[in-house]
Amino acid sequence: MPLQRVILRELRRIVHNPRYPIILTLGIVVAFFIFAFMTRQGQPQRLPIAVVDMDGTYLSRRICHEINSTPGVEVFAVYNNHSEARKAMQRGKIYAFYEIPKGTYNDLLQFRAPHFVLYVNSAYMLAGTLSYKQLATMGMLAAAAVQREVYRKKGFGDDQIMGLIQPVEYDTRNIGNPWINYGSYLMTTLIPAIIAFIMVMHTTYSIARERQERSVKSWLRKARGNILAALLGKVIPYMLWYSFLCLLANLIMFGFMGFPMEGSWMLMVLNSILLIVAAGCVGCFIGSCVVDPPLAMSVAAIYSAMSFSFSGFSFPIDSMPHVFQWIAWLYPIRQYFLNYSDIAIFDNGFSNYWPHFCILLLFCILLIPAAWMLQWQQQRDGKNVAKT
Repeated sequence: MPLQRVILRELRRIVHNPRYPIILTLGIVVAFFIFAFMTRQGQPQRLPIAVVDMDGTYLSRRICHEINSTPGVEVFAVYNNHSEARKAMQRGKIYAFYEIPKGTYNDLLQFRAPHFVLYVNSAYMLAGTLSYKQLATMGMLAAAAVQREVYRKKGFGDDQIMGLIQPVEYDTRNIGNPWINYGSYLMTTLIPAIIAFIMVMHTTYSIARERQERSVKSWLRKARGNILAALLGKVIPYMLWYSFLCLLANLIMFGFMGFPMEGSWMLMVLNSILLIVAAGCVGCFIGSCVVDPPLAMSVAAIYSAMSFSFSGFSFPIDSMPHVFQWIAWLYPIRQYFLNYSDIAIFDNGFSNYWPHFCILLLFCILLIPAAWMLQWQQQRDGKNVAKT
């Protein structure tokens, strides 16, 4: 059969020149272990912050001690003035600092509200956000503790004090990721996105390499002129290999690493396979339509790099301009992420999955224009040769 002949030919080419597949596979493995090592604690711990203690009283020292006891931050230094803390933040030594003004203790004794200031370096989005969260929470707890002591001196009971300090009690529940584990947030989408990225690049490269080596006629001859069989035989070995890597990564993440999986594991397997199949079809389309090999690789790289932005896990697609919301549908990773959310996090039911599965399957239609373009280019090249 033509398809089997092309598959065997592609496997021989991989065996004779295994450098590119090995390097890409090692890249996936290294990326996986880097992310796993970086997020092994769930979220960054002991972020360096500072305290500007202008009061120098028992209360300010207690606040410093309480801040340092929180697991998310660590008091890197205690400064006496604002300028020293600002310079430390500008040099990247600290991510935030807490300023306790002079006369804070006296203001509290005289029933005046002191004014605390929290400075956060938001240029570091994750570190700045976590530092702000920890310090803001600590500030509210410190203010509540001071209020409790004041009310006690006025003769109020503990039940009355809690009703005055916190009249409404909030119970926050983090759905899907109760541990606020950044590994679960990042790896479950980034790793499949990287594998799909490499699938597009590798498929495009395999077709561009045929043009570089001037072996397109030999490739199509193996398919006995069936262009669609030639493309399928070219891409199937890579689909199988990268599907295996994606499934292995999911098995480690949802099994060994314990990331949440509320829905069906088999549906998640199907989601991963369809992602790789769609990425392979996109690579075939780019490699067949763009004749110049370096330009084809550049187009594939630009397309794949933009997939991280259009997946929706870093920035909500609904908040983008309408043009970009439509462009997001051109990326398989977007459909994968929507299915991942419905399957692994919420278990919303098959009625929510099947539209995205169908869209992933629609990417296979790209093989038809890819085959037509490849055939047209061969006919054009044959006419040019005949004229010369």
